[in-house]
Amino acid sequence: MTAFADLPAVRLKPKADQRARRGHPWIYSNEVEMDAPTKALPPGETVRVVSASGEVLDHGWFNPSTLISVRRLETGARAPDADLFLQRLTAAKALRERMIGVPFYRWIHAEADGLPGVIVDRFGDVAVIQANTAGAERGLDALAEAITVVAPEIRTVVARNDTASRALEGLPQETRVLRGEITGPIRVHENGIDYLCDPIEGQKTGWFYDHRANRAQIGGLCAGAEVLDLYAYAGAFALQAGRGGARSVLSVDRSERSLELARESARGAGLADTVTFQRADVFDLLEQAAPNSYDVVIADPPAFAKSRKDQPQAMKGYRKLARLCARLVRPGGFLFVASCSHAVDSLTFQQETARGVLEAGRRGRIVARGGADRDHPEHPHLPESAYLKALTYALV
Repeated sequence: MTAFADLPAVRLKPKADQRARRGHPWIYSNEVEMDAPTKALPPGETVRVVSASGEVLDHGWFNPSTLISVRRLETGARAPDADLFLQRLTAAKALRERMIGVPFYRWIHAEADGLPGVIVDRFGDVAVIQANTAGAERGLDALAEAITVVAPEIRTVVARNDTASRALEGLPQETRVLRGEITGPIRVHENGIDYLCDPIEGQKTGWFYDHRANRAQIGGLCAGAEVLDLYAYAGAFALQAGRGGARSVLSVDRSERSLELARESARGAGLADTVTFQRADVFDLLEQAAPNSYDVVIADPPAFAKSRKDQPQAMKGYRKLARLCARLVRPGGFLFVASCSHAVDSLTFQQETARGVLEAGRRGRIVARGGADRDHPEHPHLPESAYLKALTYALV
């Protein structure tokens, strides 16, 4: 990484500094004077961002080959210190410890924590990194070192650098252990239950902390209920339903590996007699299931829309999912449905799921709304960071 005292400058076009001055963390390629020296800068270089008049506005990670040219580090006119990672990790850790209280949380949530494109999830003495930008990739080893300095009890650091967004930054797909070793599934503690997750072969970092509060909320509605849990992954919703007193839970996913971990977690939690698991395609199962079969239906699908161009098809998918799920809920029961698509806004998601409920011939009330839990802070100038949306319908 270039010494901070010698940072190259990226100059904005005239009148192209308004968004930056309003606090938006991204600077787009059409806002930058892409002269020959600027185009020649290596991806991931730390740069000064200057206005057309030469005023230093900020500093950030630059990539001349992407639509988002600068990912701002939000340090203002003063250059970031050499111990940037230490500073950001220390501040983020203090916040999580105050809010969550146990060492199982989303430690760094990208732009919202001042490290663009960086995700760090903590699992006790294991940390899993996703470096989704060229700047984060260049600083990966320094980030891993800083993690062990800020939290010396962490013995293992894993890089799960296999996200699709890395391709947009010109980065390879890879998973590797940066510190220590991984010998198998690891422990996750959440809402009073110990789970197992796989940080090497599992989805994303191996776990989805964002639904922590939503799982607790829906678990509180499951006393005495027959529950259907769709897109179960590692069984987080299912086991919370069981812990909440469900009479029975059927948990469905297409991944047998994920279901095996979920079964083991259920055994460890003493819920093996309550929660059962089935490998199936969700829509096939919904089409074949009998109406009014469950008191609570939980549907937490993967992202139906990866980008805005996918939104129309995604809306049809959410509407169909809500329709098929609603017909299975007994009168007086609950439907929980979620979307993790950042390209889908909250209002449209509500409109389409409500339409699906109506098409099922049911009437519903929204009794709870949810988003990502507190360890997934939103950047106040980046609507995309409020990606998770969840609705709980009480159906009649």
